[in-house]
Amino acid sequence: MSNAPATRWILTVVLLIVAALAGAPAAAAVRVPLRTCILPADSRATDQMAAALFRQPYRFDCVRRQTSYRPGDFWVLSQPLPLTGEAALQVRQASLWQTRATLYIRYADGAIRHTGFTSANAGRHLRLGAIIQLPLPRHAAAPVQLLWHVEGALNRRGVLVGPTLVDRDSAAAADLTMAALYAGFAGMCLALLVYNLALWAALRQAFQPAYCLMVLCLLGYALSSSGLLGQITGIDNNDRQRINFVLLAGSAAAALVFARAFFERRVFDGWLRPYSSAVIAFVLLAAGAYALLTPHFAVITDAISTSSYLFVITLLAPILIRAYRRRSNYLWLFGLAWGAPVVLGSVRILAAFNVFAWQVWIDNSTLLAMALEAALSSLGVAYRIRLLSLERDAAREQEIAARLLAATDPLTGLLNRRAFLDGAIGRDAEHQLILVDIDHFKRINETIGHDGGDEVLRVIARALRTAATPEALVARIGGEEFAMLVPVDRPLDARAVLDRLRMERMPFDLVVTASIGTCIGTLRRETDWKAMYRCADRALFAAKAAGRDRVRHGAALAQAA
Repeated sequence: MSNAPATRWILTVVLLIVAALAGAPAAAAVRVPLRTCILPADSRATDQMAAALFRQPYRFDCVRRQTSYRPGDFWVLSQPLPLTGEAALQVRQASLWQTRATLYIRYADGAIRHTGFTSANAGRHLRLGAIIQLPLPRHAAAPVQLLWHVEGALNRRGVLVGPTLVDRDSAAAADLTMAALYAGFAGMCLALLVYNLALWAALRQAFQPAYCLMVLCLLGYALSSSGLLGQITGIDNNDRQRINFVLLAGSAAAALVFARAFFERRVFDGWLRPYSSAVIAFVLLAAGAYALLTPHFAVITDAISTSSYLFVITLLAPILIRAYRRRSNYLWLFGLAWGAPVVLGSVRILAAFNVFAWQVWIDNSTLLAMALEAALSSLGVAYRIRLLSLERDAAREQEIAARLLAATDPLTGLLNRRAFLDGAIGRDAEHQLILVDIDHFKRINETIGHDGGDEVLRVIARALRTAATPEALVARIGGEEFAMLVPVDRPLDARAVLDRLRMERMPFDLVVTASIGTCIGTLRRETDWKAMYRCADRALFAAKAAGRDRVRHGAALAQAA
């Protein structure tokens, strides 16, 4: 089976991203990552408090990591903004668990304006890639500094992550790039889903539903993690992040179920099967606990949920070792499909534990990892189906060979009596039955031995097969007795058959003759066959009684009967 759908969509993703990047405006775009300093907040925000904090930047900590603080409310002050000369500026930041965020903007003339969002209305500010984008209020003077008041920050990844000052063109280019990435990924998943559902309808292999479930979870995760779910439905942004955790866990669990169904059963025999089941259950339960309990016990539920993916990675080495020792046909495919996802997943886990600073590519590495796993697993599916096809063809060949052996006389290669009767009885039209019996065959065996007698039988069989018409049934139905059956509208000249036998050169130049009896009749039922056989057998007896090496027709006997 071909993996063309996956290949086409991978190429599409690459081309769309290249096109998006190439389509960025040639003019210098504004894109300024902002350095920030943090201050825990002990009261609700007011314009007066914001103005005071703009005048007191020394109160902010610019050294300590944001994640070192406990969850709560915070003030976040940006560096002084560069003068860009651009009127339509916007601020982009990563979507995090927050109840409310208010952005205060100080302008060059001293004016302070504010904008912001809550978790309930964040959907209108979401962009693809789960980025919150806030346009700065227009003012006659240029903005010179930003101040955020963040309420209800879970602060597992930070209070404010990835703040960037952009203009309209830079924001549009970023949106276009993310649209190309997610559209390509969604298209690839849909193609793989349809492709494998169609294969499952035909092949009914156990690993195909597991693969389709994994792809469906990935589609759902892409819909949620991209922010598109929030844009379309307006769902609370914190609830969207709950859904992220559940769908990501579902994708990981489905990937493990797929791996178990894809490998030969012997690979997961023993302790590895219950251990993998325990890991699947742990991943799902941890994600469910996070979704249900957060923001309460957030430190515990987030750490447990993130750590659960470490157990998924710990399955890799035992699976590879077991597959190698038990000579799995799919070891190299598993290594190829899971290598990159494991590396990228490990990086994402380390970033979740704040070992690495937030980066856009790290934030989307989970999607990239699972996309690679789904696409490369499609190669494994294609290879598995190829092996199944070869096994099926071999089984069919063996079945055909077995049927031929069951239906064929092993000495002569002609049909045996049972196969001949199976093919003969049940025919409506009249047929001609020709019985051929070798004369004095016992004497032949005594003269040239049983091996010589067997060779005589093979020569006779070869001659009958040559003399027969394409639609004729030719069989050895007894020791030295043969039968031929042809439709009466395409009869076979029994004398020509006898002449053909006379032409054959026998072992040791022995003279071998045969007698032939024929009869015409129908073969609708077994009783018809018995009557027709008796008729032809009487004709054969008459030929032997008349001196052998001749033909007698039983048609007159059948008419008399």
